[in-house]
Amino acid sequence: MREADEEIREIKKEIIESRGLTIKTNNFVNALGADIKSIAKRQAGYERRFNWNSAVVYVLVATLSFAGLKLASDARIREIETEKTRLTRSVRELRRELDDETQRAHNRSLAETEAGEFYDLIRQQKRAEVVAGYEQISHEELSRAENAFFRDTYDRFRLDLSVTAYQNGLDLMRTGRYAEAAEKLQESIQLKDEAAHIPAVKYQLARALRRLGRQSEALVYARQVVEQNTDRELQDDAVWLMALCAEELDDIDAARDSLRTLIRRWPHSSLARDARPKLRDLTRRAIRGRQAAASSAP
Repeated sequence: MREADEEIREIKKEIIESRGLTIKTNNFVNALGADIKSIAKRQAGYERRFNWNSAVVYVLVATLSFAGLKLASDARIREIETEKTRLTRSVRELRRELDDETQRAHNRSLAETEAGEFYDLIRQQKRAEVVAGYEQISHEELSRAENAFFRDTYDRFRLDLSVTAYQNGLDLMRTGRYAEAAEKLQESIQLKDEAAHIPAVKYQLARALRRLGRQSEALVYARQVVEQNTDRELQDDAVWLMALCAEELDDIDAARDSLRTLIRRWPHSSLARDARPKLRDLTRRAIRGRQAAASSAP
């Protein structure tokens, strides 16, 4: 019996110990469960923060990437626009140069045609047509050699025409056709007013104008002959002509001054011998004129 009681006591003891162990185990399990829940909550909070941070980082990275892409795109667009503007300007310049070159080629073709026709006039010695057409041909796009040749020919033909007009004027003077002679002599001056024969032309023109009763105009040309130094042999003749024109205009003082100049500057001229008695005659006329004016004065 005693052994059975002891076994019962041992069994109860084991039961009590088992119950205490079970309670402790349960407490440990509960504590472990609480720790697991706490860890789970912390993990969930970490995951939420991680997700938010990841989202913020993603948005930030996306924003920065978009901004950088936008800046790079704008810079590239500006480069393309600049290149497009440069190419457009180059195209316009090339088109303008092409148009200019085309126009120059067209003008050159026309100029060659005009130059050929003008050269034919030169070969045919048509001086009047060459002189009349030079102004137009000089504005064409000719080469420098063509310009120089045409200019020299034009100057030579003008001189030839001027000399011819002068000779025709002299022929008309000999036949007494002074009006026509004056026209030819003026034409000679207009054709080549700086040529060596022009002083003689002006002297003959002054003579013709005097014959036509246009002494004032004759005085102008005679004075130009006196003032020039190209043909000095005509100067004394021109001074004599000035004296005659002044006398015919009843300008006795001017006539006397011209005669004095003739006697003083060209004392050995044949005209000087005629000038001395004429000067005395004009002096007497001047004295009589002054006396008449004095006697008629109140």
